[in-house]
Amino acid sequence: MSTSERTDPRVATLRSDVWELDVLPGTGASIGAGRIRTPDGVWRDLLRPTRTAAGLGEPEKCASFVMIPWSNRVAGGLLRFGGRTWRLQQNAADGTAIHGTVRYVPWDVTARSESAISLELDTGEFVGMNFPWRFTTRVTYALDGPVLTVTTSVRNVDDEAFPVGFGHHPYFQRALVPVGQPVPQDSPGPVLEIPAHRSYALEHALPSAAAVPVAARADFRTPRRLGTGLVDDVLTGFEPGRPVRLQYDEPDVTVELTQDAVFEHMVVYAPRGRTYFAVEPATNVNDGVALHQAGVPGTGVLVVEPGQEVAGTFSIAVHAAG
Repeated sequence: MSTSERTDPRVATLRSDVWELDVLPGTGASIGAGRIRTPDGVWRDLLRPTRTAAGLGEPEKCASFVMIPWSNRVAGGLLRFGGRTWRLQQNAADGTAIHGTVRYVPWDVTARSESAISLELDTGEFVGMNFPWRFTTRVTYALDGPVLTVTTSVRNVDDEAFPVGFGHHPYFQRALVPVGQPVPQDSPGPVLEIPAHRSYALEHALPSAAAVPVAARADFRTPRRLGTGLVDDVLTGFEPGRPVRLQYDEPDVTVELTQDAVFEHMVVYAPRGRTYFAVEPATNVNDGVALHQAGVPGTGVLVVEPGQEVAGTFSIAVHAAG
């Protein structure tokens, strides 16, 4: 048991011999922290930890949060589908509707063990869910030694088809420091390898056309240091079977992220002057429904029929030298 043992009743801590994962059922099934034990026996934060007790109730201040029924932005908060338009809550400073609608409500725990937890949400049980259709959703977090597996599903329980997307927003530390210690402000981050051949031309984080050859600042097909410059891009066109890799040094740890084909996109967000960055598996591109309605191919938007369920899994595996 690590020195970072949690006693807060809001936190459900999962454990393996390598991982400790703090899950927050009452905060939209978010993750409060993700710690790993390196070969020197030291527990270190791999995911950005939630810094304060108050932060455990705010998804954006947590280590990771769930994005359903869309990932990233809906331009102007206007959702258009099937000849109709709905106005969503514009909950981002840029006037968009951002990161879905499930992270601000509590989820039910339906199964729990030492190393796994399943959580469910029925949007019909809440008023004002900021989405015109009813759905149920499940997220399972499971630890098996060095591997964290995350499975997400969304089921249409409405009486008509609707567009859906989903994703997760994990924040990774730029350096693997012991729990409770700060990451150096000037950390250049790990060596990053992302086998994605295409990205989108974005204006204010929104695309207007199909993906193009990957932009130079977001091109990590050849492994290179993350660096301190701004990256805020949506990648697609992944090489099948080739994982995303984060190579840390001091200690020498490689993190591999693999994802099902349904996760056609990945947002890479590395803000300047921060001690963390995000690598976000997502089904859909930003403002994907608008592009889908315009006939743009490859948006990753899933149109689900009544009774249909869509699902996907990604994993984060830790490999340490020695």
